[in-house]
Amino acid sequence: MTKDALAAEFLRYLEVERNASPRTLTAYRQALTACSGGETPGWKEQTTDHFREYLFRLMKSGQARSYIRLQFAALRTFYRWLRERKELRIDPLRQLQLPKPEAKLPLVLTRHQIDELLSAPLKVPKEKAAPAWMPLRDAAMMELFYSSGLRLSELAALNIADLDVYTESVRVLGKGRKERVCPVGAPALDAIAKYRAAVGVEAGPLFLNKSRRRISPRSIWLTLKRYLRHTSIPISLSPHKLRHSFATHLLDGGADLRSVQALLGHASLSTTQIYTHVTVERLKKAYSDAHPRA
Repeated sequence: MTKDALAAEFLRYLEVERNASPRTLTAYRQALTACSGGETPGWKEQTTDHFREYLFRLMKSGQARSYIRLQFAALRTFYRWLRERKELRIDPLRQLQLPKPEAKLPLVLTRHQIDELLSAPLKVPKEKAAPAWMPLRDAAMMELFYSSGLRLSELAALNIADLDVYTESVRVLGKGRKERVCPVGAPALDAIAKYRAAVGVEAGPLFLNKSRRRISPRSIWLTLKRYLRHTSIPISLSPHKLRHSFATHLLDGGADLRSVQALLGHASLSTTQIYTHVTVERLKKAYSDAHPRA
């Protein structure tokens, strides 16, 4: 079986048996394609030296460590499949050591900055061609984003049926198509109610674009950047920073790590633990600023 045929069969396995999301399939396909270019031998003939040389090429090209680790995570999953399904005897990636991930702490907004950002949609003049309900939609999107700690793709994918106003919660389909239920705060519920009353849609996508179709993740990002320009917030802001802020503010308020892990939809607690480092850094800064012997 050729390299391409093996890769295609593996991707079908991910889609059908593992129920992988389209985004995951795209990432794995790109990883396999990038690694199999040139005069490389077949997948079963690859050695640890081949992959070590590929690793060095990626590092020399200046790729971020996070990107490199994601590439090799996909390749390692592929080789586990080869061992289980295609009787591969030796895994060439088992002995390969990857660079450690960068120790970067996520940037988060202060509560004052969050208040300033979330109030912007109803203060900034709306664009001329935009429907009258669009500022209400933007306010509802941003309130829900911060209230429930959703990922950008999760927010865009929400349907009206996913929101339960009686239990004050929203049903979310996250990574790996795993479902979770997130609480929704009163300000977000109020903002969503005002938006829904104005837009007049009772079923289908929760958040609409000006053509009254589902809003795209990119449109949400551009909307957030537009309102950021009307605030005094000095940092570059991505939608994920609202998620970072959600998690950090919960931990600052006394929430336990396991609860935050469940709310964020993290498969591993180690992914959530980075936020404990953020809160420790904030405590150290407060100590340094306030203590006379700091």
